[in-house]
Amino acid sequence: MNTIINDLQNPGSLPDRTDSVSVVQTHISIVFVADEFVYKVKKPVNFGFLDFTTLEKRGFFCRQEVKLNRRLSKDIYLDVLPVRFDGEKHILGGDSGEIVEYAVKMRRIPDEILMKSMFYKGELTSGHLVKIARVLARFHLDTLRTPEIDQFGTPDNFKINTDENFEQVEKYIGISIQENEFKTLKKWTEDFYKTENEIFFQRIGEGRIRDCHGDLHMEHVCFTEDLSIIDCIEFNDRFRYSDTVADIAFLLMDLEYHGGKDDGFVLWNLYKELAGEKDVDSLLTFYKVYRAFVRGKVDSFQIDDKNIDADKKEEAIQRATRYFKLAFSYID
Repeated sequence: MNTIINDLQNPGSLPDRTDSVSVVQTHISIVFVADEFVYKVKKPVNFGFLDFTTLEKRGFFCRQEVKLNRRLSKDIYLDVLPVRFDGEKHILGGDSGEIVEYAVKMRRIPDEILMKSMFYKGELTSGHLVKIARVLARFHLDTLRTPEIDQFGTPDNFKINTDENFEQVEKYIGISIQENEFKTLKKWTEDFYKTENEIFFQRIGEGRIRDCHGDLHMEHVCFTEDLSIIDCIEFNDRFRYSDTVADIAFLLMDLEYHGGKDDGFVLWNLYKELAGEKDVDSLLTFYKVYRAFVRGKVDSFQIDDKNIDADKKEEAIQRATRYFKLAFSYID
């Protein structure tokens, strides 16, 4: 993988003209950022909840990424390209050489139009919040619902997600999460399933379990002309098939993480009216706890990534710690 990273940082190895190429890594992807386009290669990893360990799987999930993300971002996800090795170097695209990886080609989005950037510059207005609420409410009311998807809304099935979270985070106790936080959050979550069991079935009956976005945070909301929301979950249906409140809870939690509690309050009330939501505040808290815990988990995973240097790992620990503390604050 390091050889691919080195080779594709050469502008001549990319299919579109560019003067520069920079690399950004996540726990599951290597992203090559060129002047006009972005190319995302999936890492050959298996975290249990995702499996990219074969070339066939990575190719399939690249195609899924393009298909699913076009629901909320029509003109950004452009193609899936092969990464080929010609015996000497890796190139992106072309028709000669062995296919060794695949890459999703996306149009590059200027950082300044991301929701997170606009928030920090003080440029996020009530008009922007109205636009987000409208797009999400319409999406959640229209996106796919089936009897199969409904089953992902049952407490037993959703508990698979939270059980997995606690199991995978346990190794980070004392590193990114404190033991009392871990135990308290786990007990609170288990108690919620017992005391609020019926609300899950009520939500199924109301048609609120849908094929959602699944990773709805501020860096994925882009103020393009029509508003684009990028980077949905493509690698595991059970993270995308969820209660619509679980979807928007991610964005509300992320606003609060970054200090935007007031904006979160406005956005939630706008969305609630447009989506016809009532009496779901306790469920919203449950899903905000879940979403903050997931973000803490994902950042904690970077501790074990051999391709990430010590400084980046320390930054990941600090972010994870803050997310876990936010989750704890919702129930404190």
